[in-house]
Amino acid sequence: MAEKENPMRKILIEKVTMNMGVGEPGEGLNQAKELTEQLTEAAAVETHAKDRNPTFKLRKGLAIGVKSTLRGKKAEAFLTKALAAKKKVLKASNFDSRGNFSFGIKEYIDFPGAKYNPKMAMVGFDVCVTLTRRGDRVKKRSQKTSKVGKAHIITKEEGMEFAKKKFDVSME
Repeated sequence: MAEKENPMRKILIEKVTMNMGVGEPGEGLNQAKELTEQLTEAAAVETHAKDRNPTFKLRKGLAIGVKSTLRGKKAEAFLTKALAAKKKVLKASNFDSRGNFSFGIKEYIDFPGAKYNPKMAMVGFDVCVTLTRRGDRVKKRSQKTSKVGKAHIITKEEGMEFAKKKFDVSME
């Protein structure tokens, strides 16, 4: 008789975050915001500088980029397209110790469905994928927070295996 898999051990995508850094406020930031909203089909939020850096003419609180967070089916659809732009190839260094992974796309026109905009410079963006398991909420809830057991934490190898099975990713 076949053994049933424990549903609490199943790895899920918690969120996919698309981040585009511009470096300065102005027209470039507005175009990046439009592009982010076009690619993700979700609202984009400005990101701000955390520290002052006179070399790059940055001051704390200055808008320097945009990001968009996707969850559920939208996240999976976006991730499928983003991995297609990377030709479904990732490196082991793209994964962290908790199984989450990130990768960059050098030019936005590599993304399937993106149209070239002559007014916009050739910019790239980062895609960050956060993985989770059912029951992880106990460490985030406001009342009666608790630790998650070591066996329940996703490892780097499990994250790599998830990417291979779910999205047909090959490792370089």
